[in-house]
Amino acid sequence: MTENKTARYLKYAIGEIILVVIGILIALQINNWNEKRNHEKAEQDFFKGIAYDLNQDLEFIKFVKKSTKPKMDAYVELSTHFPKNYALHHDKIGSLLGIYLFSGQRTFYPISGSFKSALAGNEINTYSQKKRIQQIIKLYGSYDRLIDNGNILDERWSTISEKYSHNRRLNSFDNLSEQGYITMLDELYFHYIQLEWYNNILTDTETEIQNLIQELE
Repeated sequence: MTENKTARYLKYAIGEIILVVIGILIALQINNWNEKRNHEKAEQDFFKGIAYDLNQDLEFIKFVKKSTKPKMDAYVELSTHFPKNYALHHDKIGSLLGIYLFSGQRTFYPISGSFKSALAGNEINTYSQKKRIQQIIKLYGSYDRLIDNGNILDERWSTISEKYSHNRRLNSFDNLSEQGYITMLDELYFHYIQLEWYNNILTDTETEIQNLIQELE
């Protein structure tokens, strides 16, 4: 009789243990499912954030290119049609110089909040869509070259702006001599060459961004 009671207790205890183990396993499985779901959502939110940032970058690049085009066109016209004879073409040259020197300087700086956030927490290495991740890392890596070229362009523009601050302040070029104009044109040339190079990089980056946005959609 005692042995039967003991056996029943053992069966009951074993049954309780099995139920507890099953409950733990179910809880772990549910937790894993939740973690996986949260991780997948975080990954999708990351891609959405990147797509949003890239669309903002795209608009900024278009703005920079649009704002620099008149400056580039002005220099091409100056160097092609008015390389000298300042006194003879004073008004037209002054107008073109005004476009170049008074239109300011615009350079591109990317919006990288979503990328830096995922990078800082090392979350980016846990995401499953490796091809997309590699494309994103490649693009943001290429931004460094764009920023460096923008800094060079800004420095050259700062030098020109400072040297011709008198003309910029008065919005006039009446104090220019023939040699002074030729010297100015030569100095603008180096800035223009950098501006043209920078604009080409912007165009390449614009294409990369558009391709990546299509991949993320």
